[in-house]
Amino acid sequence: MADNLAMPAVFHVAAVAGRHAAPSWPGVLWGRVWRAGWRWVLVLAAVMSLGAQAWDPERIVQAAARRGEQAVAGAQALRQAMSAVQSQDEMSQTVAVNDFFNRRLQYRDDIDIWGQVDYWASPLEALQKGMADCEDYAIAKYFTLTALGMPHRKLRLVYVRATLAAGGAAAGVVQPHMVLAYYPTPEADPYVMDNLVGELRPASRRPDLSPVFSFNAEGLWEGAGPVPVAGAGPAERLSRWRDALVKARQDGFFQ
Repeated sequence: MADNLAMPAVFHVAAVAGRHAAPSWPGVLWGRVWRAGWRWVLVLAAVMSLGAQAWDPERIVQAAARRGEQAVAGAQALRQAMSAVQSQDEMSQTVAVNDFFNRRLQYRDDIDIWGQVDYWASPLEALQKGMADCEDYAIAKYFTLTALGMPHRKLRLVYVRATLAAGGAAAGVVQPHMVLAYYPTPEADPYVMDNLVGELRPASRRPDLSPVFSFNAEGLWEGAGPVPVAGAGPAERLSRWRDALVKARQDGFFQ
């Protein structure tokens, strides 16, 4: 989590207005109903074709060679870790991916890693550096799980307001943060993959997180529920995500 995590301007007003709202995971929706963000779908359709694919770690390792020795070492470690769960159920894969990146990457702010206030790294960029901020953890987990064959519709990157835990100097402070949510079914209480809390927990057990909006390669939603966000060109307001999709393809996470 970082103080400088940039929230697209279109969502800033909603975030402020909902500062004291309950988390809008499925079944606890807040805010007004939006029209479908159709431009988002059209722009992403031009970037990538979605669909099931076979896990191809060799393609990722080959792509890692263009990033550097650390990326190759990270890709090989990822291949080894994922080979153990490749044929297992989605929950086992989710736990393994969450644990791998939480252990492999050290948290740092973007300014310390990239010299930029806000930079969304690809999985191999993060592995090359050995460091990540909250978006990078979520992005790496997302593309690894989809590379293993998990449908995009079951995963969402979620911008949240996180209340820091008691016990430290910053206890009670609310900061912007990003996590990855896994939805076993469309109406399920999603499981939260987080670099702050290593244990995979249902969203109902994360009262410290208040969702603002969520997205994946197929759409954009208010909070973390089923209500789609409308507006003029939401994809343009998430240009870093569009760039992340392109880089993930270059990294071999999909064809």
